[in-house]
Amino acid sequence: MSGSSATFPEMAAVAWTAIGLLAATLFGTPYYLGARLDALGARIDALGARLDARIDALDSRLTSAIDGISNRLDTHVERHAG
Repeated sequence: MSGSSATFPEMAAVAWTAIGLLAATLFGTPYYLGARLDALGARIDALGARLDARIDALDSRLTSAIDGISNRLDTHVERHAG
């Protein structure tokens, strides 16, 4: 069958198939992107939790270092003032 002998119902079927594929793509894309965004959000939340834990550990280390220096400074001042 050549292209010039195609009937109207055959051309309509091709057109409706193309419309159906386009509609499926247009409606499916937001769901796909939404799932990808949700997965990315979960990864960002996990990264935030790891960052919070590291900051808390650093805070503990810095607090103990500052307390140690403060105690040494108090001892030094008491030795010279007392």
